Amino acid sequence: MPLIDGLTTLWDTLTSAQPDPPPLLVVLTAVVAVAVVAVWRTWRIARNAVTIAHEGGHALMALLTRRKLHGIRLHSDTSGLTVSAGRPDGPGMILTLLAGYVAPSLLGLGGAWLLAGNRITLLLWLAVALLLAMLVLIRNLFGALSLLVTGGIVLAVSWYTPPEVQAAFAWTSIWFLLVGGVRPVFELRRQRSRGRMPQSDADQLARLTPFPPLFWVGFFLLVALGALAAGALLLTGPLLADAGLTG
Repeated sequence: MPLIDGLTTLWDTLTSAQPDPPPLLVVLTAVVAVAVVAVWRTWRIARNAVTIAHEGGHALMALLTRRKLHGIRLHSDTSGLTVSAGRPDGPGMILTLLAGYVAPSLLGLGGAWLLAGNRITLLLWLAVALLLAMLVLIRNLFGALSLLVTGGIVLAVSWYTPPEVQAAFAWTSIWFLLVGGVRPVFELRRQRSRGRMPQSDADQLARLTPFPPLFWVGFFLLVALGALAAGALLLTGPLLADAGLTG
């Protein structure tokens, strides 16, 4: 049947593995990602992608813990807000608060796992699907535009560009999530020390648990650095193979 044949072809396309990227591409994309995160002007723009992942983490965990999700707002200053209803305390609220700062790093780690298997097409299409699902939950114009632009870029790369460009885009994006998941934790620590974020996720977690805000900041940092280390090992597979360090 044509429909079944079409679905089979689509599935084969999504799950097929692309060739290993050149080792130089792995290095260059890592350098680009680090530069984007380190330089304030580029970080100021690219940080919106980290905010999308952060608020998406809150939203997903709210749904998984059966809280009533009212919506997500993304703002031009790269801040965001996810509103859910339910018990103001307990495991569901704690997990929902916990998910924000760790989401970019864990998404990056998941993407690194896919890229380690050279599933570039699957990674890009999953990214588009997640952005579209999140778009339904957005409750402000800037947030909708941010997701449409981000999703449009990913879709255009996956649909119209050659495999080499797709590989460069995918590796850069995942390196960015892994590295970019670390900087917001240091920003949180700095802003809290200046008294600018009394309602941060860490402060709210401190009110719901026996642990102080600094404990939660440390936990966020531990997860981000752990994901960065594990993701780097996965992404540098082509380098290790080229050097004869893997089987």
